[in-house]
Amino acid sequence: MRHIGILSDTHGYVHPRILEFFSSVDEIWHAGDLGDIQIAHQLEKLKPLRAVFGNIDTQDIRLEFPKVQNFMVEQVKVLMIHIGGYPGHYEPGAVFRIEQEKPGLFICGHSHILKVMYDKKYNLLHINPGAAGKYGIHESITAVRLIIDGVNMRDLEVLDIPRK
Repeated sequence: MRHIGILSDTHGYVHPRILEFFSSVDEIWHAGDLGDIQIAHQLEKLKPLRAVFGNIDTQDIRLEFPKVQNFMVEQVKVLMIHIGGYPGHYEPGAVFRIEQEKPGLFICGHSHILKVMYDKKYNLLHINPGAAGKYGIHESITAVRLIIDGVNMRDLEVLDIPRK
């Protein structure tokens, strides 16, 4: 059983409540647009970090993290990219990777819109954790945590901090 914290679009800032929210997780996953390599280092001090680079990320981040992550956690295959879309509206590159990799969990960011949806067509759970930073169009700072236990993904929780 693994407790996972998921965030995206920090754009160089992580709200302190996100660090508290992730204090009990086993791993942190960042779906791109870190904005500053120091964000990765800050998160790595808290828990092991898996991340992908996003469209605003600089060369230092792109050298440390890939564009795409494919990995197994428990018995769930995970695909994580920054720009992916959502069920019925995936980006073409995301569709190609989903069809090729056949993940059970697809994670992306970019839109700054929190979305958790089951995709019946591809038999996967889609998660966009929204935006964890303070820059952008989003009205709330959001992050997600869940438990992966064997093939089951359960106990999903959302942290929602209204922006002022």
